[in-house]
Amino acid sequence: MKTLPLLAAAFVLAAAARAADAPAPAGSAPETTVVSSGPAEMTSTDTESTFTFRDNVLAVGNGMTLACDYLKVIATRIGDKAATIGKYGKFKYMLATGHVRMTQGDRVATGGRAEMFPEEDRIVLTENPVVRIESEHYEASGPRMILYRGQRRAVIEGGAHILLPAIKDLGFPSDKPAAPAPTAQPQK
Repeated sequence: MKTLPLLAAAFVLAAAARAADAPAPAGSAPETTVVSSGPAEMTSTDTESTFTFRDNVLAVGNGMTLACDYLKVIATRIGDKAATIGKYGKFKYMLATGHVRMTQGDRVATGGRAEMFPEEDRIVLTENPVVRIESEHYEASGPRMILYRGQRRAVIEGGAHILLPAIKDLGFPSDKPAAPAPTAQPQK
């Protein structure tokens, strides 16, 4: 298990969980649009609403885009318990599977499965996850990645591969001239 002290890419996924619980600015209501080429379903209990979308799912909202084959979102339900479609309360859980691609600006996370646990401030990426930040020339991958929101911390389990920008120097002073290479003495 390797721990990264800073994984800015966690922002890509954490933003969705944070945005779901953020209050709307005065006079506007942020909207999220979800479309799919397959069936969509909503089921409710007195306390929760579950939404599922299948086939070519695309969700856009709060400056983030999520594409996948299957999306399940669970939210708490508030208000009139007898209402057919209850009032949305709080984002509780999300599961995206199949060709998952989450994009926010130049930050991209891809893989086979992404789970968000907003109450635990963590996101779990599995099935060959890769996180990239194009502007920083950064890429991290491994079998399982756990991103912790607000902690600047990520854990890559099962081995890690990290690509960083080129190292400009190795800490040697740039103003000190290099020592001349030794010259070979002719043998007698």
